[in-house]
Amino acid sequence: MPRKASPSRTAIVEPGAIDTAEAMPAQNQEVGKKSARKGSESLDDLTRTALKAFLIARDAAFNVGDLLTHSSRMAFLAIKECEQELDIIERQIDERLPAAITRVSEARARQLLTSLKCTTDLERIGDLMMSVALRVQSRTSKMAASDVRQLIEMSVILREMLDLVYRGFVDLDLERARKVLQMDKDIDRVCHALFQKHLTENVSQNNSSSFDVILMAQALERAGDHTTNLAEDLYSLIEGRSLRHPPKKRAAL
Repeated sequence: MPRKASPSRTAIVEPGAIDTAEAMPAQNQEVGKKSARKGSESLDDLTRTALKAFLIARDAAFNVGDLLTHSSRMAFLAIKECEQELDIIERQIDERLPAAITRVSEARARQLLTSLKCTTDLERIGDLMMSVALRVQSRTSKMAASDVRQLIEMSVILREMLDLVYRGFVDLDLERARKVLQMDKDIDRVCHALFQKHLTENVSQNNSSSFDVILMAQALERAGDHTTNLAEDLYSLIEGRSLRHPPKKRAAL
C-alpha cells in the first residue's frame, strides 16, 4: 500500500519573527524587514520539515503492519521510500540548523535544537522499520499466525504513539506526551511475550523462523524507545526541564 498522504499542517503554530536591530537606519528599514521575513520563513520551513518527519515515520509503521498482513510489495516500497525521505530530512536539518540558530532568541533556539534531536530519532525509526520490512521480504516460509498477530499489534501501537507525539508537538500538548510514555509499556509487553515464547519454547530447535521473529520484535520495541525519546523531548520543550535528569533533592538542613 502506498504511503498515505500527510494530513494538513495548517494547525501548526507559526514561530515568532526574528529579532531585528533596534537602531536601524531609516533607509535600511525596508531591507531589514524583508530580511527578517525571509529568515522567519526559512525557520518556519525547518519546523514544518521536522514535523513532516513525524508523519513519514508514522506512515512507515502503518506500512509495516500492512506488509505483515498482506505481504504487499507496495507496502515494502512505501517503507523504503519513508526510510529514504527521513534520511534526507535529517541531513537537511543538520546542515541548515547551525546558521538558523544564530539568528533567533534562546526559546526559539531551544525549539530548533529539539527539532534536530527529533529528526535523529525519527530517522532511526525509519531504519528500524526498513529492517523489519527486509526480514519479511526475505522469508521463504510463512510465520505462525500468532507471531504475525503480535508483530502487527506492536506496529499498531507504534503508529498510535507516533501520531500522538506528532499532535503533541503541533499543539504543545503535555498530556499526549504522557500518554506516549505510558503506551511504551504495551509494546514492551508484547515484545517480552514473543521473546519468552521463542527463547524458551524453541531454544533447542535452532529455528530460523524464531530468530526472525525475535529480531523483528526487537526492532519494533526499539522504535518504541525512540518514540518515548520524542515524548520526553516534547515534555522538555513545554516544561523547560528534562525527564531524563530530574532535579536533585535539596539536603535537609
